[in-house]
Amino acid sequence: MTGISRIGGLVREIVMAHFFGTSALKSAFDVAFVVPNLFRRLFGEGALAGAFVPVFNESLHRDGTARANQLAMRVIGLLITVLTVATAAGIAITYILPCFLSPESRWLLPLPMIRILLPYSVLICTAALVAGMLNSVGRFAISAFAPFVLNFVWIIAIAVICNHVTGVNREQILLLCGVILIAGLLQILIQLPFLYREGFSFKPQFKGILSDKAIIKIVQLMGPAALAMGVLQVNMCFDKILAYWIAPYAPAALGYAERLVYLPLGIFATAFMTVLLPTFSKHAAAGEYNRICDDLEDSLVNMTLLMMPCALGLIALALPVINMIYSTKGGAFDSDSVVLCSRALFLYAPGLLFFSYNKALTPAFYGLQDMKTPLMVSLAGLVLNVTLNIGCILFFPQGWKHAGIALSTVINSAVSISILYIILRKRIGAISEKRIGIIFLKSFMAALVMAGTAYKLYSYLFVVLPQYMAWEKGIQIISVVTAVGAGALIYGIILSLICRNELSHVTSIMLKRFRRKND
Repeated sequence: MTGISRIGGLVREIVMAHFFGTSALKSAFDVAFVVPNLFRRLFGEGALAGAFVPVFNESLHRDGTARANQLAMRVIGLLITVLTVATAAGIAITYILPCFLSPESRWLLPLPMIRILLPYSVLICTAALVAGMLNSVGRFAISAFAPFVLNFVWIIAIAVICNHVTGVNREQILLLCGVILIAGLLQILIQLPFLYREGFSFKPQFKGILSDKAIIKIVQLMGPAALAMGVLQVNMCFDKILAYWIAPYAPAALGYAERLVYLPLGIFATAFMTVLLPTFSKHAAAGEYNRICDDLEDSLVNMTLLMMPCALGLIALALPVINMIYSTKGGAFDSDSVVLCSRALFLYAPGLLFFSYNKALTPAFYGLQDMKTPLMVSLAGLVLNVTLNIGCILFFPQGWKHAGIALSTVINSAVSISILYIILRKRIGAISEKRIGIIFLKSFMAALVMAGTAYKLYSYLFVVLPQYMAWEKGIQIISVVTAVGAGALIYGIILSLICRNELSHVTSIMLKRFRRKND
């Protein structure tokens, strides 16, 4: 379901690329959308979810469904209150800021979009907490599917708006922002029938919040995590703002590249994280640290096997993949956009491994109800990220500076997960670095052969196919898809020879899961 949602997100970006390309308007929208995403990652899937799920699980198993439901509704009531106040303050700031900007400033573009998008924060964070409730009782599919609603509504809306609203593109973007609010409400509503089926109700409570000891515990746990996530989001906001300062095209170019990186990341690593947080919480509550260790080790091995070919494949085929996916005849995504985005993707792609590892390590700390360690690592990462960004802007050539921001993110993530791993290993016991290291090297060798073969095959087909067909997009699709398919086959064959045990383990888990579903 996560995969379906991510594919929907990719289609959404293809539609946006067709109508808006890497224009200043698209970049302004990306900057504006960072604001509700900041709240979503802090209070939705980030700090609040990380603090809420372990306490909710504890209450569910100790006090029963009714008490756990009351706790959840009080948390949602508190969330709605806080975010409504924050939204009102944010909207007020967007009316004050123009007084300090010149009429020609590019920073005026995102402000009307931010005003409309800010209430989306309340909706999407509420949807995320409902998803946390469902995840805690083993319901993962519908909450993972909910983001597809946003993507589906978004795609339909932008196609209708851009085909019927002519003139200034700014009006089209503003209408889209309004539609996103509707999609946020739908993401809540689609989950409610499944919530009711599990014996819960959805009636946010605004009384008794301050006297509820479980709420106080969540807030105490959330504090360090919120600061940690806040630091991470400040990093991301800083990246977008800095990119917008570098050039009008930069945030859009980075955004399109990010979407391709987050496609495999979302399909696999985000799905892992969704399941691992409640799993680690249950193990920690039972004092079964050896099971945390085993699950974490398996997760790191599996994500290495899955993400290594994705990373090296995107590096090898960065330009043709961008060209195939985003470039459309008569669209706003031109040859310059292709080059700019492919440069960002080329330097973003190695981060797939480190981003995915982070999604396994962080839930382990949250499951142990340790929110402070990720905070301290994030604070150190903020300093490193700012330093690297400034260095890339100063020393990277024009046209590559935005890609330097991507590289800074990757390096920062690699350093952060290394520190988290070392600390966690001391907390929960021995993790087999030998096993993980061997799998890393084997998968790297297999993926290297895969990437080289895929690139050679693509180059050959792209030269030969025009002799047999004139459809340019068809040539791109056949060349890339054939190269990717052949590369995947080669990767699988090599792994079956050098990583047979790991492949058998993963395959057996998938087959057992499939049989359970059918039974």
